[in-house]
Amino acid sequence: MKKNLFLALALCLLLGSCATKKNLNVETEKFRYELECAGNGIQGTYLVKVWSYSKKAHLAASQAKKNAVHGVIFKGFVSQNDRDCKSQRALAPKPGVELEYKDFFNTFFSDNNGEYMKYVSLTSAQQEIIKVGKEYKVGITVSVNKEALRKALEEAGVIKSLNYGF
Repeated sequence: MKKNLFLALALCLLLGSCATKKNLNVETEKFRYELECAGNGIQGTYLVKVWSYSKKAHLAASQAKKNAVHGVIFKGFVSQNDRDCKSQRALAPKPGVELEYKDFFNTFFSDNNGEYMKYVSLTSAQQEIIKVGKEYKVGITVSVNKEALRKALEEAGVIKSLNYGF
């Protein structure tokens, strides 16, 4: 009887930990963020503050780089202060481009050293963490190399070159 109880408890713990890992993977696959201009970066880069949302603060922080690149590609961002920086359009503003190139973007944004990591870097380790209901909103400032990112997207055929049609 004790052996069966022990096996049932072990199975429950094992399944519980698998469910937790699955929930973490689902959490990191979501692109839930806000992007805002954080000032002027060096030429060819955007300096942005990305606010990521998650039930666990460390997950939101780890997603910041991915969310920033995703935002530069698909959403663009607005300036909060016109003196310091300008609003920027998305690199790929065409609706449905993310679905059209789904295989490319799944690989590009993979958690295991996806290519997106080549185009983004943290500007400081400083984070802002705000508790919002049952989740966290984590703000981190990053630099996105828009020129190299644009070139990679052009080479992959996702977006057209700036001199297309000339």
